[in-house]
Amino acid sequence: MAKQLTEEQIQEQKQYIQGLVERARTAMCVIRDYDQTQVDRLCQAIGWALANEKTFTRLADMSIDESGLGDRVTRYGKRFKIYGILRDVLRQKSMGIIEEIPEKGLVKYAKPVGVIASLVPVTNAALTEVGTGIFAIKAKNATIFAPHPAAKNTTIETVRIMREVLRREGAPEDLFICIEKPSIPMANALMSACDLTIATGGPAMVKAAYSSGKPAYGVGAGNATMLIDETADPAGAARNTRISKTADNGSGCSSDGNLVVDASIYDEFLSKLQEEGGYLVSDEEKVLLQDVMWDAERHRTSPTIARAAAKIAELAGFSIPDGKKFLIVKEDKIGKEHPFSSEKLSPVLAIFKYSGFEEGLDMIDRIYKVGGRGHSVGIYSYDDDHIDRLARMAPVSRIMVRQPQSKANSGSFTNGMAMTSSMGCGIWGGNITNENVTLKHYLQTTWVSRPILEDRPPDSELFGEFYNTKTY
Repeated sequence: MAKQLTEEQIQEQKQYIQGLVERARTAMCVIRDYDQTQVDRLCQAIGWALANEKTFTRLADMSIDESGLGDRVTRYGKRFKIYGILRDVLRQKSMGIIEEIPEKGLVKYAKPVGVIASLVPVTNAALTEVGTGIFAIKAKNATIFAPHPAAKNTTIETVRIMREVLRREGAPEDLFICIEKPSIPMANALMSACDLTIATGGPAMVKAAYSSGKPAYGVGAGNATMLIDETADPAGAARNTRISKTADNGSGCSSDGNLVVDASIYDEFLSKLQEEGGYLVSDEEKVLLQDVMWDAERHRTSPTIARAAAKIAELAGFSIPDGKKFLIVKEDKIGKEHPFSSEKLSPVLAIFKYSGFEEGLDMIDRIYKVGGRGHSVGIYSYDDDHIDRLARMAPVSRIMVRQPQSKANSGSFTNGMAMTSSMGCGIWGGNITNENVTLKHYLQTTWVSRPILEDRPPDSELFGEFYNTKTY
């Protein structure tokens, strides 16, 4: 149980945070008159300083050594997210007039949000900071980072580099500030003092952000589920599943968790999954796996989160052959009492069989009642009607078609999704937005409206068949 803070300690924390906020606001004043070229140049400088292979590899290794979570090779690949974020922001305006709609007499002006509180998740240290930093600088905001205690040194080092770049380029380094002794009370004090919180992390932290009394963009929990219909290419779908499932040891909320497969290709697809490095657990091993991955209250156990498949198997009491990278569990039951139908945050996935597309859609519906509403779903299909039917019923904010989910739904160079490391899950997931959280969410907008010719339809058109009928 966390030690209760004294009133004196609470006040000391508030004063400390207030001092950071004042420093950040002073830094914002210095860049208030920077033009688009100047802020774009800073974005490029920060992007290169962190996205170059040497630096990002060092920080990725540091984060894994510090937290014990994740996979080195696939963690290195996350650096390309910085490239994508930079691509997107350099193509957009972030000050002055950003949009004009002459036919409506509207002009939109962009303004900074202010001082942003950025909560950095343990599994994304060295990426969240620079992604948030680029968005914030582009909008002429300042950012105070609250590291996860298990990866604080990585975040401190990442922010140190970002500050050094600002100083080198003649900009105030206090546009980026890092809390060096992070704690939950400190994070709560930060969220209450800043203008906006970007909360990328667990449900408890996101809930705290929404309870801070200040605006916040949070993310919802994942339980990514893929529907594989009879038109799918089993080999391609299996390859993408492996790419998504093994990325950073399945730590991401977009990592494939459940596969809902048409009976006609089930056996072939399962075989291809095993060729891609999947290990099909036996019925006995399934019991052992469940016992080690969830406690008696059905909470995920921390020693099995974002660990390698071989390590999880070892903890469960069995071994897997060399070369096997993820665990496959056959499942036919869905519900909160059946944990393999819930989010797994590991290189473990459940595979379900359906007969008839309606049954597949019903399974999707039931799985998202267990968890993951609002986040994302995927489909491997060449049947546009099936894709349309899934899109109409799935309670999610994004659907990826024939793509590795964890590499695609936050934006990739081969789809049109906005690049980010934070994804809103809408009302389904307890969030205020369904969108990928990007530059627009770091800006405020002033609308200027000029008069136009009257746009008022006749009453008969507005009320249709009910015009001039019975009144009460």
